[in-house]
Amino acid sequence: MRILIATDTYYPDVNGAAYFAYRLATTLARRGHNVFVMCPSRSSRNTMSNDDGVTLYGIRSIPILIYRNFRISPLFISRTIRRTIKEVSPDIVHIQNHFLIGREAVSAAKKLGIPVIGTNHFMPENLLHYLHLPGIVDRWAQKLAWRLFVRVFQQLNFIATPTKTAATLLKKAGLDKDAMPISCGIDLERFSPANDGLYLKRSFDIPDSKPVLLYVGRLDKEKRIDLILRALPDILRVTGVHLVLAGTGREKGKLEELTEKLGIQKAVTFTGFVPDKDLQNIYRIADLFVTAGTAELQSIVTMEAMASGLPVVAANAMALPELVHDGENGYLFSNGNSQMLAEKVIAILSDQTMRTQMSRKSLEIIKDHDINKTIEKYEAIYNEITNR
Repeated sequence: MRILIATDTYYPDVNGAAYFAYRLATTLARRGHNVFVMCPSRSSRNTMSNDDGVTLYGIRSIPILIYRNFRISPLFISRTIRRTIKEVSPDIVHIQNHFLIGREAVSAAKKLGIPVIGTNHFMPENLLHYLHLPGIVDRWAQKLAWRLFVRVFQQLNFIATPTKTAATLLKKAGLDKDAMPISCGIDLERFSPANDGLYLKRSFDIPDSKPVLLYVGRLDKEKRIDLILRALPDILRVTGVHLVLAGTGREKGKLEELTEKLGIQKAVTFTGFVPDKDLQNIYRIADLFVTAGTAELQSIVTMEAMASGLPVVAANAMALPELVHDGENGYLFSNGNSQMLAEKVIAILSDQTMRTQMSRKSLEIIKDHDINKTIEKYEAIYNEITNR
């Protein structure tokens, strides 16, 4: 099939929607489809290139000042998008966002009689906190953001979203159409307990004598990394541990200051951005994965950790309980409760037998999220919609 994926964020952007769009596109291409991606270019010009068997149409873009390295395609791009869609002549358009490129792609495809489906990765909380709005204004902005989302997604032939929790959220947001939960999926050949992270331990000077607690992802406000740091002194009083925070983001400087304030800087390593070639191996330096975010519609990094055989301690928030089964492959802690987070980490690190059992359970649960199963579901949807 000729499949056009339209997205306002794409690799190397660091976020779940960008990673999913990249993995969807490249996996579809490997399975023999002609895949095209329309996304913001890395410059102020329209571009065209080929990456991993995928044809990339870069729509001219500008940087966002409030989020470094992130770019958006500005207004007045509708003509470019319509021309691109006509040139590609896809059987189907698959949008990943309802923002500028996604919205214009829907409009153009509808006028050209091309069916459109969408996968939702959107939660207003993941964007609005950068604006630092007062409480009442923030609540109004969230409602407006959902209305704008519904206005676009209501037009689609089919809607998917990563989890049951996310599908329920869309109903509450006012979407009349049903959304099918389809996991973002994980490459179980790439992320595996067979990987070796020893060279990364050496590179970042992480001690061999201590268990490693790992977080991977953006160091941004909604990820609540500060909660993990505040739990660390309680953990250190009971068991020696080294915390590795792999990633970068707007909060990095503040988090480094917090480690000094708490007196735990010797027990924490900030790796900075982890290149894609090292990503699958970073999980193998760890004994336990931790995530405290409260706005996760699924959490790709948690799936990567589970596929790597790690138990997980996670916030009991949004869709994380669909991955972390409390007492089976890890523990959940109450949102904002750093003491409970510490207790759960201590419990797992203090019991090798439990850690082994939870590791096996993570591997068992994650089998249902094999990226190939995800792609097969989307292929079936593409075929059904284009044959109507």
